[in-house]
Amino acid sequence: TTADGLNESELDAVTARSMARVEYIREREFESTVPVEVISRAEYRNRSGSGGGPAADPWNDQVWEALLLVGESRGSSEAIGDTVSESVLGYYSSSEDRIVIVSESETPVVDRRTLSHELVHALQDQQFGLDESPETQDTQLSNNGVVEGEANYVQNTYERRCESRWSCISTPDDGSGGGGGSGGETPGVFTVIIQPYVDGPEFVDSVYDDGGWDAVDALHEDYPGSSEQIIHPERYPGETPVSVTVADRSNAEWDRFDHDPVGDTVGEASIFATMYHNGQTDADRYSYVSRPSEGWAGDRVVPYRDGSGGGGYVWESRWDTERDAREFAGAYRDALTEAHDARNPRGEVYVVPDGPFADAFRVVREGRTVRIVNGPTVDDLNGIHRSGR
Repeated sequence: TTADGLNESELDAVTARSMARVEYIREREFESTVPVEVISRAEYRNRSGSGGGPAADPWNDQVWEALLLVGESRGSSEAIGDTVSESVLGYYSSSEDRIVIVSESETPVVDRRTLSHELVHALQDQQFGLDESPETQDTQLSNNGVVEGEANYVQNTYERRCESRWSCISTPDDGSGGGGGSGGETPGVFTVIIQPYVDGPEFVDSVYDDGGWDAVDALHEDYPGSSEQIIHPERYPGETPVSVTVADRSNAEWDRFDHDPVGDTVGEASIFATMYHNGQTDADRYSYVSRPSEGWAGDRVVPYRDGSGGGGYVWESRWDTERDAREFAGAYRDALTEAHDARNPRGEVYVVPDGPFADAFRVVREGRTVRIVNGPTVDDLNGIHRSGR
């Protein structure tokens, strides 16, 4: 029983049985037993905050500003850290080779759904390794589409068997429903980071249907190249993203960051979140499909800074068709004017007068390319990226 928590021997027994069942579903065996610890949400917050909070990341701040999801009133590291701390149900630590389950109840109890999910990560690490660090936001999402998608796929199979064939420990009556949070102060961040968990299982299911677990195994050697392929499984592996480079047309007052890579790729999933949280689609929040975000072919956000602490960026995106590019550019302009009260003093220039996104923007479409330049003032736009070809 789980109502009063589990003592050490009970936890060992539950873990051993869960490992055996994960092996049975996944048709692969663990190489070693995985230690499991159960802690309260308060203890998790205490541990994650014991280092003084995440370090500021002005480069990434510009990336999330470009998405109109995290403004200048809050750092992206803080927003991401707070979102994770409120929503995480457990985690597997590859460096420590252990699982920590976060319980919502005052007496920490094991959630069998979280345990089976995290055991899949331990199995993945033992069989394939989980120490790869993707370069961009979009490849982080696409890699996680496999890693988290497979874990959710096995978890869902496990749950169906608990409901019909297996004797299982009860799930905690804590109101979590197997999920956690919705984003708090920055719901757009949550929509982005939860995407692999939402779309990943269907992607893995489509690969499994085509080639069984051998095909899923092969994904760990050839991850999808974009969140677009996770959202649209039929586009894997054929529709790979195009490489986008942004010419440096800045003046002496503005510099790129000393960061490798110099720019980030945000991808279709993050652009969908931009459109959803800025009122440019009535699609379901977790569908990740909208007219302004579909048709993405590639992008690059290059952050800039000046000597006085000002920030800006150039975001260049490619689209499958001119119509796709037109829809995205139009929706981004509408997001500025409708969600952030931007005025349009001339041509392609927009100014948000106040609030966390108070800046100047230049939104230009040229064929299938959309280029968004951002800076503190209208005069800074040419300083960051001189207009013209």
